[in-house]
Amino acid sequence: MENTKNFDLIVIGTGAAASTVAYKCNAAGWKVAIVDSRPFGGTCALRGCDPKKVLVGAAEVIDANYRMNDKGLHHSGTNTVIDWNKLIQFKRTFTDPVPKNREDAFNKAGITTYHGRAQFRGPRSIKIVTEPDDKAANNIEGKHIVIASGAKPAGLNVPGKENIITSDQFLDLDYLPNKIVFVGGGYISFEFAHIAARAGSKVKIIHRGNRPLNNFDPDLVDMLVQRTQDIGVDIQLRTEVKSMERHNENESLIVHTSSTKEVSGPEVKGASQDTTHSGKFEADMVVHGAGRVPDIEDLQLDVAGVEVPNNKKGRGIKVNEYLQSTSNPSVYAAGDVAASGGMPLTPVATYEGEIVATNLLEGNHLTHNYIGIPSVVFTIPPLASVGLHEEAAKSKGIKFKTNYGDTSKWYSSKRIGESHSGFKVLIEESTGKILGAHLLGPHADEVINIFALAIRLGIGSNDLKNMMFSYPTNSSDIRYMV
Repeated sequence: MENTKNFDLIVIGTGAAASTVAYKCNAAGWKVAIVDSRPFGGTCALRGCDPKKVLVGAAEVIDANYRMNDKGLHHSGTNTVIDWNKLIQFKRTFTDPVPKNREDAFNKAGITTYHGRAQFRGPRSIKIVTEPDDKAANNIEGKHIVIASGAKPAGLNVPGKENIITSDQFLDLDYLPNKIVFVGGGYISFEFAHIAARAGSKVKIIHRGNRPLNNFDPDLVDMLVQRTQDIGVDIQLRTEVKSMERHNENESLIVHTSSTKEVSGPEVKGASQDTTHSGKFEADMVVHGAGRVPDIEDLQLDVAGVEVPNNKKGRGIKVNEYLQSTSNPSVYAAGDVAASGGMPLTPVATYEGEIVATNLLEGNHLTHNYIGIPSVVFTIPPLASVGLHEEAAKSKGIKFKTNYGDTSKWYSSKRIGESHSGFKVLIEESTGKILGAHLLGPHADEVINIFALAIRLGIGSNDLKNMMFSYPTNSSDIRYMV
């Protein structure tokens, strides 16, 4: 077409995966374009990991003061509290410079940048739309196209959903309201609940399942749930949001719910039964914490012949072992949008970006290896996991032993007043290799990396037991876990 610019590579997105591919191919001499409908930088730098951890750091200070209050630490004068507005201003010193710095860096490297929503108009053609019915949209064509547009909050199909805010918006609130309801029992709700509660808000988590944090060890989750309740968070399980409405008088929100409770006893014949109850909660703010999905809905993938699996677990772009679309060989996908089996984590996105770039430059030969990738819930204390869970190991027919313990009385927790901590480590009987490790407690987010290294490199439990760690540290506890 007329006025169509041609590139060796078009990258959709500017986050970890997208940036990795763009820079690596650009360095190899390819003519590269990159496009994003949002400010440049991606989820992690702007709306996820990095800004979230700034807020977690402040909450950790509050919690440390509380834990040590009767152990030799006391306040004179005004107690330490979170000034939310100033904390958000501090957070913005990290996030505000990112879009311009990222775009300037792309331009300096010779990568052509575009702002707007990418929409396919053919197998290798893109239209960049900046507004509905944009007649002046840029048209570009690439020999190869990489989709790395990240994720967005999953849709909530309930009446009054326009009253709910996203996790992105929560991270940019100038002021924190008094009463907050988080919908969903995943890591987003738990992390933000721990922050908000320590900032002085009354917090409730509504989760429709029997257990929150399904991807983490159930015994350690139980410990974390108790710790969460101890700081004042009300956790409502087996409860589903049915609707939300704005209260006219004071502008508060009314959240209508349906709860399923198990009933058993002499009056119930046979097995226990479930009963359903309606309820309602008042809130100043309702926050979406019910999961995220690949941000690919309006890319018009069907026009490009890019296949997306229909099953819920396979959401994302269907790719082969080289992260290449199974239906359009000109298209690759990386990060949260790829139905590759990798977890939606920043390190995984960067790793997949490296794989895609290598296969583009050298031909398909590099495949992924997702063994030993840790994940963390940044609550206080953090909950961390790597490798297999007990049920998964059993389903594979592996013979293993489980080392499980409550570490709240161990020196590493007791010296800082941490009341809830524990571990579970799975060890293969025949080889002594670490199959999985699950931690709750101080610095679990750091200690889990040692277990991840052991799993990825095949380091056995005896090697860890004989390792001389610096002492006293949380890492030195590993010897007693294996």
